[in-house]
Amino acid sequence: MSGASAVFILDMKGKVIIWRNYRGEVPPSVTEQFVDNVIDSDDVNVKPVFVEDGIVYCWIQYNNIYLLAVTQRNGNAMMILSYLYKLADVLKDYFKTVDEDHIKDNFVLTYELLDEMMDNGYPQTTETKILREYIKTEYKKVKVDKMKAPPSAATSAVSWRPEGIKHKKNEIFLDVVEKLNLLVAANGQVLRSEILGSLKMKSFLSGMPECKLGLNDKLLAAGGAGGSSRGGKGVEMEDIKFHQCVRLSYRLNTPVKPLITVEAVVDPSQSGRRLEVMIKAKSQFKSRSIANSVEIHVPVPGDVDTPQFKASTGSVKYHPEKDCVIWSIKQFPGQKDYIMTSNFGLPSVSMEAARDLYAKKPISVKFEIPYFTVSGLTVRYLKIVEKSG
Repeated sequence: MSGASAVFILDMKGKVIIWRNYRGEVPPSVTEQFVDNVIDSDDVNVKPVFVEDGIVYCWIQYNNIYLLAVTQRNGNAMMILSYLYKLADVLKDYFKTVDEDHIKDNFVLTYELLDEMMDNGYPQTTETKILREYIKTEYKKVKVDKMKAPPSAATSAVSWRPEGIKHKKNEIFLDVVEKLNLLVAANGQVLRSEILGSLKMKSFLSGMPECKLGLNDKLLAAGGAGGSSRGGKGVEMEDIKFHQCVRLSYRLNTPVKPLITVEAVVDPSQSGRRLEVMIKAKSQFKSRSIANSVEIHVPVPGDVDTPQFKASTGSVKYHPEKDCVIWSIKQFPGQKDYIMTSNFGLPSVSMEAARDLYAKKPISVKFEIPYFTVSGLTVRYLKIVEKSG
């Protein structure tokens, strides 16, 4: 599959701000079809990839600009879209704010980035730290420093790490962080569950070490061959994504139970002038674990007043700018339950309106549990080898 023939940066009206033609295959007038199919289209669900007159269009919108890549060949759409998102990230790193004015004020630097990040339509160097080593154009300036030789990072086999790094103390820190997304019905049934995880590593290692990480996972190769862990409980992963220096993120679609369940009872008064909300939170993980920094966000009508709270633990605060009450608990041990009761005045909301409002707004819970993963993913070993000794 081929790469991009040309990359365009357009304003919200479809006018070309900057473009780079890498192969000379397409004229600048190809943006007219993009304007007709995207900007002037009445369809709100325009696809990010479409074909028109034999030309493949891949595009994303970032703030008040469009990033567009086109190709006449059988292009790799995922590669091109990933490049456009990476281009937006690099522009943000350089300009802090990516919009039409910043692109125009720094067109020389933008052209240099387009030239260095893509060669003949194929993505090349997309790391900001490496680009800064040999693109010396200052932000909002046109001064370019002359270099006698290319930086080592640009020609090294390991482009994201320059040579000669030294630390007084060789250390490495590894964290497994998982985020649990749950959608629970009013009767307590889990409608949807998803685990979003990442392995975050902070390295203070000298030289060019090679790190080998072992997990209790079982993965499926692209050809369908499976690789499973030896013994112990395995974790089936989906949507595994690797960075060039292997930063790992993953998604699990495994059914899970809520770690902290929240039950809400809404009791409007007969007159419809008062509203009482009782929240019961219960932890369902093991008693030896403790959830830290627990926040339970309870939505309330926008015009409530005279809030009154009573909680068996923690603190409760009303946030009118967010139309919610936040119940904060510093430490929530496992197999425990707590109750919070709140009372509000309703100057203009009837009982039926209050019930309809609560039926549409979910309660959200945020917390952290150290040394605990929902998926059961564990790090088995971490081996570090420095070939230079």
